[in-house]
Amino acid sequence: MTKSKGFSAHTLDANALKSFAHPLRLRIYELLDERGPATATGLAVLLGENTGATSYHLRELARHGMIEVAAGMGRGKEKYWRVVPGGFTYGDPPPDAEAASALEVLLDDLVRQRGAELARWRQGASRAPAEWVEASGFGRRSLRLTVEETAELRDQVLEVLERYRTVSDGRQAEPAEGGEPSTGHVVIHFDVLPLGAVPEDDPA
Repeated sequence: MTKSKGFSAHTLDANALKSFAHPLRLRIYELLDERGPATATGLAVLLGENTGATSYHLRELARHGMIEVAAGMGRGKEKYWRVVPGGFTYGDPPPDAEAASALEVLLDDLVRQRGAELARWRQGASRAPAEWVEASGFGRRSLRLTVEETAELRDQVLEVLERYRTVSDGRQAEPAEGGEPSTGHVVIHFDVLPLGAVPEDDPA
């Protein structure tokens, strides 16, 4: 999820924001993003829910362009769902108070998800293949920049991420050929936080 414009991510309108800000829908989207295509039945097992509930929430996510049926998978009426390539963006802050509140829910969930993913990697990295550990990395920089430089840095990094997202989406759409290098689910966290612009609390 990104706030920036100019990339191929799907922009959520006010109705989509309000629909997406639901705990079970957020978890379903997270599982599809992490594990790949799944059925309503498979998700129900993972979530401890009934298939009717997961089917309903899948349809709601699809109605707002968050997910889609994975072509070429499933038998008969069985549907496999996948995240729509490109991810999503929330654009400018919505003027609708209810949609703005939903956006706050989404942002808080994003912070939760990032914390959980960082903790999961820290706890499990010692069991991961050495080549993946060597390819991983943590990074933090504290810089003094203008507003313009900050926006430029953000957009340049997002352009790099967009390039690799296109490569990743191509692999989802087409079956792997013989000799393809092995791939894995890689999560990139990228934040630009102008903390110096936030007024400090008055001393007690």
